[in-house]
Formats: sequence, structure tokens, C-alpha cells
Amino acid sequence: MTITIHPVTDRLDDLADLFGTNGTTRGCWCMFFLVTNREFNSGWGPPNRAAFEEFATAADTPAGLLAYSGEEPVGWCAAGPRSRYARALRSTVLKGRSADEDDDVWLVPCFFVRRDARRSGVTRELLAAAVQLARQHGATAVEGFPLAHGDRHPSGEAYLGVEAVFESCGFTAVARPTARRVIMRRDLTGQPPVSRRRRSGPGTGARTDR
Repeated sequence: MTITIHPVTDRLDDLADLFGTNGTTRGCWCMFFLVTNREFNSGWGPPNRAAFEEFATAADTPAGLLAYSGEEPVGWCAAGPRSRYARALRSTVLKGRSADEDDDVWLVPCFFVRRDARRSGVTRELLAAAVQLARQHGATAVEGFPLAHGDRHPSGEAYLGVEAVFESCGFTAVARPTARRVIMRRDLTGQPPVSRRRRSGPGTGARTDR
């Protein structure tokens, strides 16, 4: 499969076609990390779509990236300054971050790949393109909080990505806040990533799980 990647600015119809292939994305519209839980749940479906399209149209940097196979959209990832994702910043998973980096460090919190395009490298291509987009916009680093190596994870958590994909794109584990999550970081300034203090305990990380 030959994949091309484009930032989402005026490609909202293509994004709607992609999200329309899955019941979760039809309702979520990648608003989960952008708004409060109450706003997200009350907006399920068309209101979330309207909110996302308003956000994407007004955003200073692209709301994310679309992967295409030919003319068909087959994958998506959200990407942008960490400060964009207020709900993620309130989670215990990112509690150990340096808040003064929130405008300069980018976050890649979410992926979606159409069922018939999975296991073909689309997620990796999207992540690599997100790194380049962040670099173009002056980010100092890019982070994600994918599923950690180890036990199998529920398919409903696949949107987070997996540790191995982040590793293949040059990311390094800097924290393991829970047994199931790892903070991965790729520095864009030539300095090695700074490890954070490990955190663990019952219930940590639950606020960013769908």
C-alpha cells in the first residue's frame, strides 16, 4: 500500500468519510482530549463533529494528519501543541510533565486506521509525519502515551498507539506512569530526553482511557 499524508486544514469532508466507517469515530470526532467529559458525552455524534470542524478551521496549526491510499482516506492521527489537549493534561498519566513546556512540546494522543488498512504501516507513517509537522512548527519535542509492551490490550484502546511503533519512529520511553501506559518522547533539539520519576498505583491513568 502506497500511503500519502496530508495535514488536516481544509480536508474535513475526507475526514468525515473516514470517521463514518466506524461507530466510535462517528460519535467521538476526536474531541475526547479537547473538551470535558460532560461536553464530550453530550456532544456525541453531530455536535462533536460541528465542534471539531470549528476547532480545526480556527486552529493556528493543523488539527492532525490524514493518511491516504490513492484518493481514499484510510487513517488519522491527532497532533498539536500539548497545551491543546486540556483533558490529557488533567490526567494522572501526564501529571509528571513540565507544564512550562506545554506550548512547545507536541502531543500525538490518538490514531484511527480504517479496518481494511490496518497492519500495513499506516500508523507508523502518520506518526513519522506528525514528527515532521511538529518540527516545521517549531516544536522542541513530540510525545505520546501509547500502550506499553507486555500483555494484550483491549481493542478499544488501540487509538493510543503502541510502544513499538513509537520506538520505530525514534521515540524513547521517559516514564511508565502505569503498567499499561508509557510516556514516549522524541526530542527535536538535539538533546536527549529527560527521564521522569516513575509513578504507579491503583487507578492511575484512568482519566485518559475511553
